[in-house]
Amino acid sequence: MNVSVGALAEPPRLPTQRTVAALGLLALAAGALVLGADSWKHGVLLLIGGLLGMSLYHAAFGFTSAYRNAIVRREVSGVAAQVVMLAAATVLFAPILAQGQAFGHGVVGAVAPVGVQVAVGSLLFGLGMQLGGGCGSGTLYTIGGGSTRMVVTLLAFCAGGFWGSLGMAWWAGLPRWRSVSLARELGWEVALPLQLGTLLAIWLGLRLWAGRAEQRPLWGEGLNWQRLLGGPWPLLFSGGLLALLNWVTLLVAGHPWTITWAFTLWGAKAAAAVGWDPATSAFWSGGFPQAALEGSVLRDVTSVMDIGIVLGALAAAGLAGRFAPIYKVPPRSLLAALIGGLLMGYGARLAFGCNIGAFFSGVASTSLHGWLWIVCALAGTWIGVRLRPLFGLEN
Repeated sequence: MNVSVGALAEPPRLPTQRTVAALGLLALAAGALVLGADSWKHGVLLLIGGLLGMSLYHAAFGFTSAYRNAIVRREVSGVAAQVVMLAAATVLFAPILAQGQAFGHGVVGAVAPVGVQVAVGSLLFGLGMQLGGGCGSGTLYTIGGGSTRMVVTLLAFCAGGFWGSLGMAWWAGLPRWRSVSLARELGWEVALPLQLGTLLAIWLGLRLWAGRAEQRPLWGEGLNWQRLLGGPWPLLFSGGLLALLNWVTLLVAGHPWTITWAFTLWGAKAAAAVGWDPATSAFWSGGFPQAALEGSVLRDVTSVMDIGIVLGALAAAGLAGRFAPIYKVPPRSLLAALIGGLLMGYGARLAFGCNIGAFFSGVASTSLHGWLWIVCALAGTWIGVRLRPLFGLEN
């Protein structure tokens, strides 16, 4: 007998697709009003998260499948759209980060140290996302779309992030160098064209790698009002919108878009609820982590945006008429979700983020750790792709 998530003799009757869409949109609107009554920033960030969730869902803008398709089938459209997204975000970030402030408050890029810790963490993450079936953002938007398997991945993701936080002091003792931002070292007048030139070279390299393999059109069938509401969205449109929304996040939150810090925080809160003492961990005994652990989840920027992503994807799934949870999951697939989630959570904590916080936001901030992240994550992806068949997962 197959192991199932929420197994029932008969699956419950699902609400209509319009009801699902309405619930997602109403939850976003109500949540924004409630949060906004206390802090306009949190209300706006919930809505930004909702738009991110819709964009990810309507274009099926996945990092996990994009890398797998590029490796296995030489179908590079998903990765090419990411390159365009990175170039657009870099251009948008440049004037704001150069100025260092927006709307009267300081802004900072996603810049972190380069070292063994990041290399190992991103490799583990790349491996884990192929087993788990989604990356940081992918886990959230597929849950919103009705994937019950990804709930297991998310729970394991939270546990892995918490586990990783407990060993941060040891990992920080391994060889590492200071945080390096190309813009800070070279100035934006040099860093910007250098990074754009690098992204152009990667784009051309992808076209060479693709050869004559069939590709998903970057603009698809175009965009009209019907597709805007119900999808599918062209990859380039979604990639450009993700870049724009990351820029808006930078303006409002004071830092770029992140995902996985919330998972680590949720894992720590769950551990504290069952008796774990935060005072036993150096990571959770001071500064921002301690304050976040002691405060409400709804006061945490990343948590608010992650909730928004799920609600936005829920609304998008209803609008597209594709909200259809599957309650039976094969045992090997469940095991892969569990292992993949743990690896992603642990790896993201070591690498100062996932494909969003470390790679997307890191590269857009011209941080070298973002570039190291993608190189090592691709190595982990290559391993993960070859392990997937052992768990009954197709490539």
